[in-house]
Amino acid sequence: MTASPARVSACPACTVAPMAEDIAAKADDAEATILLALPTIHCAGCISTVERGLNADPAVHSARVNLTMKRVSIAANPGVTAADMIGVLDGLGYEAHELDASILSTTATEKAGRELLMRLGVAGFAMMNIMLLSVAVWSGAADATRDLFHWISALIALPTIAFSGQPFFKNAYAALRAGRLNMDVPISLAILLAFVSSVLETLQSGEHAYFDAAVSLTFFLLAGRYLDFRTRAVARSAAEELAALEVPRALRVTTSGEETVAIAELVVGDIVRVKPGGRVPVDGVIVRGQSEVDRSLLTGETLPVFAGVGGDVSAGEVNLTGPLDVRVTAAGEQSSLHQMADLVAVAESAKNKYTSLADRAAKLYAPGVHILAALAFVGWLIYTWGDMRQAMNIAVAVLIITCPCALGLAVPAVTTAASGRLFKHGMLIKNGTALERLAEVDTVVFDKTGTLTKGAPTPTNLTGFDAETLAVGLALADSSSHPLARAFAKEVRAMGIAPAAVRDIQEVPGYGVQGIMDKHMVHFGRAEWVGASQGATMAVWMRVGATPAVEFTFADHLRDGAAELVADLKSRGIDVKLLSGDGAAPVADLAARVGIDDFHAGVLPAEKAAVVQDLTEQGRHVLMVGDGLNDTAALTAAYVSISPASALDAARVASDIVLLGGDLKPVGAAIGIARQATKRIHENFTIASLYNVIAVPIAIVGFATPLAAALAMSASSITVSLNALRLRK
Repeated sequence: MTASPARVSACPACTVAPMAEDIAAKADDAEATILLALPTIHCAGCISTVERGLNADPAVHSARVNLTMKRVSIAANPGVTAADMIGVLDGLGYEAHELDASILSTTATEKAGRELLMRLGVAGFAMMNIMLLSVAVWSGAADATRDLFHWISALIALPTIAFSGQPFFKNAYAALRAGRLNMDVPISLAILLAFVSSVLETLQSGEHAYFDAAVSLTFFLLAGRYLDFRTRAVARSAAEELAALEVPRALRVTTSGEETVAIAELVVGDIVRVKPGGRVPVDGVIVRGQSEVDRSLLTGETLPVFAGVGGDVSAGEVNLTGPLDVRVTAAGEQSSLHQMADLVAVAESAKNKYTSLADRAAKLYAPGVHILAALAFVGWLIYTWGDMRQAMNIAVAVLIITCPCALGLAVPAVTTAASGRLFKHGMLIKNGTALERLAEVDTVVFDKTGTLTKGAPTPTNLTGFDAETLAVGLALADSSSHPLARAFAKEVRAMGIAPAAVRDIQEVPGYGVQGIMDKHMVHFGRAEWVGASQGATMAVWMRVGATPAVEFTFADHLRDGAAELVADLKSRGIDVKLLSGDGAAPVADLAARVGIDDFHAGVLPAEKAAVVQDLTEQGRHVLMVGDGLNDTAALTAAYVSISPASALDAARVASDIVLLGGDLKPVGAAIGIARQATKRIHENFTIASLYNVIAVPIAIVGFATPLAAALAMSASSITVSLNALRLRK
């Protein structure tokens, strides 16, 4: 029997509506906590069904589903295992795999976002209050009244700057310790000098204090920093996701029976038992049993593979029909799945070396700001014969007016506007530099199953059979957990057909299902098992008694917009390639249907990553589009990557952009929007540069007070933001 792993297209809520993952507080210390991956859940109805079904089990204390991460956290009685819960979920119709909860953590990322937003709120509140006091001073308050308002402003500004300015101060300190300059150094210096000079002015009962400028500067820069943070759906490492999919425990077979042990305790030569529906925990050789294994998550192969004595299996594969005893050849860090995780980690490290446009601008800009401010200070100190107060005010004005607020907003303002536009097209940006990289793409590499195709087998020739034949097939298919059998049963039931009276039904692992009807043996499964010649690539055969076998064929349909996307990419002058772990025939057929001339079949995960790496070394900017574990290394190795929302957690985390809907056409539009966004970013840099060319000389010659400098800086920031909003049209 052949199959393609079922996948369900995810709705936007699957990705953009995070759910709490905390386990119920009532769970006591002795209970078992189990974390399972649910790759096929896709909507609020799935949450309800899974939680209600699990909570109905007497052994379960509580169950909470995280739709975004496609997981469920279960608190249960001591002794309850992941296999028990996987069985319950299988009965509910959901595929489940155990995850190692100790490897996964999002606490740091969530905390960083909350802290940044809190600092922004504090700065905004303080800025409004200081502005109210400043209005009174500007309106004519003098002498003691003016000094009182300045001191109140100082009391508000000091804790605000100390708290809200920490992101800039910490980054500036880290840069200075490393002997270099970054954007945060002039920012921190401008904020601190504006505050210090204002305190000195207030101590001398001066007319001008710039607490409002210091706090406003902090607020505007925090707004830019938070916009940048919002453009990044900061996720866990894809390598961690892969590691979490490794089965943490195995069932070891000994002379005294079975025992559950941690993977770390296994040694080469041990025998482990893999039950039907379980994920293979190690690399090894089958020594007892026969079954079919689903390798689609690792290799992308659509069809399950027969597994018998002497056959090799790898960690991460799924055992479908019969129990297997496997002699361990590699476990833990030596397993193929762990090696794939290592490959992903290396690729992630390489991608992180990309330098954003803002960082490149900062490299040139930061030293220039300090040189100008220092020259202004020294020049005015000499010109005024040692007037420290005036020299300091002008130096502060130069620092503020040249403060890289506009440059700081130039990128995040555009990426936020572009992200909003792309979201309307059904795409979610996960990485802050993804748009810049997407704009430079000249080569697109596609995976096949689940990416260009829907990844779900559908019967194609049922209308050619009478109801009696389909009823017999339904009776047998109902007793199998095989993906093709399930697809057949679902379609036949939808036609209103009831199963025939077939008795003594049993599944023969690796081959199919058999039973007895009217004293005749009935077989439903592989072609060679029922005595037929292999026909279609994806098919299941049925024979009743001695009558000729009949063939039920299946097809994996194209995703909506697949052919249109390929045509769109070609029209933009982009090279298109197809890399698949499937056999040559189905890959060639699909390539012809969508119009891809350059395609390769039987490509292993490491080979996919190697192809992408080779293209990169040739100077190509590669966009990888994939959805499975077998694509994860290639996704991270690519210059930029996209995965559907229905993809596995590891693939989605490895990607820079997530495609929320089932239609592929928006990918072409995304490239166009990215190119527009990059154009707007360059325009914003031009605006910021022109502003500095005009404003800096005014500040240096002493015509701009720190307050005027802060207002000019704000005006440039607003101009940059308005230019970015043009992308929304």
